[in-house]
Amino acid sequence: MSKRIGSYPRVGVDGDGRGLVSQAGAVLLVETVRKSGLDGALSQALAPWRRPRAVHDPGKVVLDVALAVALGGDCLADVAMLRAEPGVFGPVASDPTVSRLIDALAGGGERALRALRRARADARERVWTLAGQAAPDADGHVTVDLDGVLVLAHSDKQDAAPTWKKTFGHHPLMGFVDHGAGGSGEPVAGLLRPGNAGSNTAADHITAAKLALAQLPRRYRRGRRTLVRTDTAGGTHEFVGWLAARGRWLSYSVGMTITEQIHTAVLQIPDSAWTPAVEPGGGIRDGAWVAELSGRVLQGWPDGMRLIVRKERPHPGAQLRFTDADGMRLTCFATNTTSTPIAELELRHRRRARAEDRVRAAAPLACATSPCTTPHRTRSGWRSCRSPWTCWPGCRCSPSPAPPDPGNPAACGSGCCTPPDG
Repeated sequence: MSKRIGSYPRVGVDGDGRGLVSQAGAVLLVETVRKSGLDGALSQALAPWRRPRAVHDPGKVVLDVALAVALGGDCLADVAMLRAEPGVFGPVASDPTVSRLIDALAGGGERALRALRRARADARERVWTLAGQAAPDADGHVTVDLDGVLVLAHSDKQDAAPTWKKTFGHHPLMGFVDHGAGGSGEPVAGLLRPGNAGSNTAADHITAAKLALAQLPRRYRRGRRTLVRTDTAGGTHEFVGWLAARGRWLSYSVGMTITEQIHTAVLQIPDSAWTPAVEPGGGIRDGAWVAELSGRVLQGWPDGMRLIVRKERPHPGAQLRFTDADGMRLTCFATNTTSTPIAELELRHRRRARAEDRVRAAAPLACATSPCTTPHRTRSGWRSCRSPWTCWPGCRCSPSPAPPDPGNPAACGSGCCTPPDG
């Protein structure tokens, strides 16, 4: 049994064995949409794109596409699995209606993207409020991790390009709010980039940081309570200067490349200046020490920046690098946090490794399930970091009704059709 409340019916559960439905697991997602208020937020934000006398609300259409992807769909036409269960998902728009809406949002450009982002931010703030002490800002601070990942493409997908690792694919840059060791993290930003995008491109890091900060409650969009962490890809003068700019005052913990100047300064640190590194439980980390650098190595960087270096015995079998010294693996990061022991700051930065696992798991999955065929439709119709593919004309995820063209070098990345031989 179901009762329509909001955009989706409210489904009841009984044990009489009647009224069985497929895709019942999506009820959890539907309830999340309802509790978070995301349906109402999207409906209000996308109201300008609702045509007069339209039957289907644009906000629900976008949510239906998201649900279809979560259920394993890989193209817009897969909303059909929701359409088959009206008692669970309510009225679902036809394929042409869905496609027209995504095209309209893509044509809206930044205006449509701002509307989608605003709706997500409003729903996120509501969820954090409902979560109480379980929210990521329960201690009054928020940590945002930025990291990129290479996603291989095995065909000529759109925006795919040779990568710096001599592979072929995409290089999205993602942002996650840290939920601690026991959480999965919360994706707040995804910047679609071709495979040849640079790892340490400051402009991309600034763009990703802006997108991530815009998803936070307003009180965390500036100020020391928000910490931005990156690996050495973010250790550029432009990005660190942007984080520390007057009026923004964000906290940061950014990995730094071991330059010759830093390497020389490390060799001059006396043994008495090294402090043992610590473990999350408070114990001493065996074979690891930290120290703070000062002086000329900080010239040209923002005022208040601290440079902290760690040396550690590499694990057995590890190959040393040119930047290592005396058989010790060296790493370095910059921060503007004061009044905190450097061992605790190093532990805080080391915890950024959680984001690497999250990005590594999320990006390939997202790129494999993009519901749209062109970059502008992907950005407008699905606000996760998903890279599009090129489909053969005539397949069920292509808007073209023409039969496959043997001369077309593109390949379908959705798996719903097979390109002809040759």
